Amino acid sequence: MTSILTNIAAMTALQTLRSIGSNMEETQARVSSGLRVAGAADNAAYWSIATTMRSDNMALSAVQDALGLGAAKVDTAYAAMDSAIEVVKEIKSKLVAATEEGIDKAKIQEELTQLQDQLRSIAESASFSGENWVAGEDAVEKSVVSGFVRAADDTVSVKTTTYTFNSAADGNVLFGHDGTDIDFAAGILGTAGAVSGTAVIDIELDDTMTPADIGEFLSDVETSLSAMTSAAAELGSISMRIGLQEDFVSKLTDSIDSGVGRLVDADMNEESTRLKALQTQQQLAIQSLSIANSSSEGILQLFR
Repeated sequence: MTSILTNIAAMTALQTLRSIGSNMEETQARVSSGLRVAGAADNAAYWSIATTMRSDNMALSAVQDALGLGAAKVDTAYAAMDSAIEVVKEIKSKLVAATEEGIDKAKIQEELTQLQDQLRSIAESASFSGENWVAGEDAVEKSVVSGFVRAADDTVSVKTTTYTFNSAADGNVLFGHDGTDIDFAAGILGTAGAVSGTAVIDIELDDTMTPADIGEFLSDVETSLSAMTSAAAELGSISMRIGLQEDFVSKLTDSIDSGVGRLVDADMNEESTRLKALQTQQQLAIQSLSIANSSSEGILQLFR
């Protein structure tokens, strides 16, 4: 039936055109944003997971920065400890040379004084971001961020690695600290030796000393070297762990990005193909609507 009041064909064509237009808007939004799930209305479950994981990735990014800062502190301390070990080795060799008959101990003492001053300089310079890990107050703890964890119950926490200063002769710092300045009378190099009764930093030679006296110095220097080697090994272990954690966090961040992408990213090949098809459908729908509207014009011929 043909009616001048109700054009069913035109109404059907119009509904089809509206549906195609809606699909085109959705597809164009995906193409322009690159997201299949841009908001909770698109897929509440996926959007919620993606939002949470993106938040965790931001936290992991902060952890990466903290790991970098911690690594710099530890590496600075390790470099200082390693340099100090080399200087103490030189002190050891000078003491061995001083045991020779007829050696000018005053000349050797001049070299020892320069080496001892170098040890003080190393300790004073080994500071990063205001923290010095080779000249520390006894029993003070330092920590570096080592991880960010989300537990099964959705609670989150930041993990840290601690390093406790020990300013004894067999401790892990070159010198102590009184809270304001470096204490050169404490620590591995500042504490009096058990054999000679003299700290490595205070060793002084004179021509009255016998090889046995110098041997006592050598014994305490060897003990200090052992303690310094242990401290360097501890710092090296922390540095290795931080390096491993940095690598893991980097991979974890990439994995989370990839996982979130699988949930919410649009397949651009698919979306571009769909957009092209919808554009074709839209043109056909417009043509159908035009044909449906023109059919009613035939009624005018009856009145001519």
